[in-house]
Formats: sequence, structure tokens, C-alpha cells
Amino acid sequence: MLKRNRKSVTSREQGLTLVEVMVALAIGSFLIIGAVQIYNQSRQAYIINESIAKVQDTATFAMDAIESDLRMASNWGRMSRGLGVEGRSVIGDENPTNLALAGSTTACGVEWVLDLSMPVDGDNNGYGLPCPPAEVIQPDSDHFVVRRASVAPALLEAGRLQIQTTRVQGEVFLSDGAAIPASFSPVDSSTHNLMVTSYYVASDSDLIPGVPTLRRKVLRMVGGVADIVDEEIAPGVENLQIQFGLDVNEDNTVDRYVNPGNGVYDPEDAAYIPGARIITARVWLVVRGIDIEVGLTDNNVYAPGDVVLGEQNDEFRRMQVSKTILLRNART
Repeated sequence: MLKRNRKSVTSREQGLTLVEVMVALAIGSFLIIGAVQIYNQSRQAYIINESIAKVQDTATFAMDAIESDLRMASNWGRMSRGLGVEGRSVIGDENPTNLALAGSTTACGVEWVLDLSMPVDGDNNGYGLPCPPAEVIQPDSDHFVVRRASVAPALLEAGRLQIQTTRVQGEVFLSDGAAIPASFSPVDSSTHNLMVTSYYVASDSDLIPGVPTLRRKVLRMVGGVADIVDEEIAPGVENLQIQFGLDVNEDNTVDRYVNPGNGVYDPEDAAYIPGARIITARVWLVVRGIDIEVGLTDNNVYAPGDVVLGEQNDEFRRMQVSKTILLRNART
């Protein structure tokens, strides 16, 4: 009886055959290989989605910065007519009221600050300001200027360029911090800060060397006086294009789009259109990733505005975005 029990125990402890072990190893290997492939595919999808999201974030941030400025172009406080603001640049006289502007304020030209009859203007595929950019200009990229007043009324601040406006008139002045222009009543007028901004694309970023970036020159207070500051906005912006939508027949609709610097404001220019006013701006941005993306080759052709950038043939992810922006204060 005892001998039979031992045989039964021995029989139950014989284990797996070689064939069974090989089959188990094969099945396990297939499962491991499948799991690794799923992991790699998921990781690659995550990397791609993250890269796309970063480029989209850069494009959104840059476009929001531009849009918030452009929408308020030609806002002068209580009025929206730049031609009604005394002290603005006029033909033959950049500074008719002889404002004591500091040299640094006029580095981009007195008209850059005071040409309030031109709420938006710029240069097509170039940079035409006399003040040098902070970095080398990106080729085939536009530059444009926005002039306006602060949305909210401001306190008088010595050394700041400000605008005093009523519903029918205005005056730009260099504030002494104590008094508004004599021809205005503090009850019927309001004080606003003069805001002038120029947008352009530089070939190299201060924050991330080797990466193109969107920059802007801004009229700011520095050390208690008005000055021009050059600041970086969005590394990764590779190209900027803008076109202005013109209302030619005063029906509040866009009749045509034109490139900046084509004589919209200049009666002596062959492209000048009498009575035309800018009521919209169409903006294009080409944005690229900060880092190369292994396995990606960008052979797309990008055609923002009036330029064709062609195939880049590199490993950076790019995206082209555009937006049409209404100038809320546009009027004749």
C-alpha cells in the first residue's frame, strides 16, 4: 500500500515536457514583443502629440499677443480719429508741437511715435525702421507697427507720452505729471497712455539660441522717461506676414487686401487709393518646433501671405496659422 502511494506522488511530480516548455516560451515571447510594440507606439504617439501641442501653443500665444494690439489700433481714448489728435506728425513736420522727446525715444524716428494718422503700417518682407533690431532680421518676413492709446484711462505720469481726448478732439503731450493740456477740461476729457508697438521676426532667440523668434519694439517708461524697449515674445515663430483689408467705397466691407508699405496713406504713391481705410488685418504665422524630431522630415511648402518659403528638408515640425482681425476703431 505504501509503495503504491509513492508511485502516485512520483507520477504527479514529473513536471513539463520540453515541448510544453518551448510552447510556453514562444507564447510568452510573442506577448512580450506585442507589449513592447504597443509601448513604443504609444510613446511615439505621445512624443508626436506633445510636439504638435508645443507648436500650437507657441502659435496661439504669438497670435493672441498680436491680435490684442491690432484690435485696438486707432483707439485714442474717447475718440478714434487719429487726424483729430493735435501734436501728431504731419506732412513736412514730424513734431509740430516740439515735444521734448528723448533721443532714445526717437531712435525709430519721430514719426514712429507721433504719426497717429497711421494706426497701422509696416514693411513688406523687410524691416524699414531706422532703429536697429535686437537680432538679425529673418528673411522674407514682414514688419508692422500699431499705434493706439491705452484702453483704460491713466494717471498723469511725468516723462510719459500721453493723450488727452474728448469725443471730438485730442492732443498728444509729454506729461509733467501735474497738468493736462490747457485746452481740455478734466471733467469732459480723459488721459490715456500713448502705445506704439512694432512686430518683427528675428533669426535668433535670446532665450533659446539658434531658434527664430517673434520680437517687438515697445514705447515704454524706463527710468522715469519715455523710451523704446525691444522684447522677445515667442521663440519658434519663423515667419510673419500681414495684409491690410481696405474699404474703398465706405460700405464697411473689405474690398481688397494689400501688403504693408504700398502707399495706403501716401497720396504721392502710385498705389494710393483716395478715401480707402484699413478695417481689418490678415495675419499669417509659420511656427516651428524648438527641438528636432527624429524620424521627421519637413518637405512641406509654406505660402503665408505673398511669399513661398518652399521645402525646408529638416527635422523640425512646423505649422502655418492665419487669422483675420477686425480693427474695432477703424473709421473715416
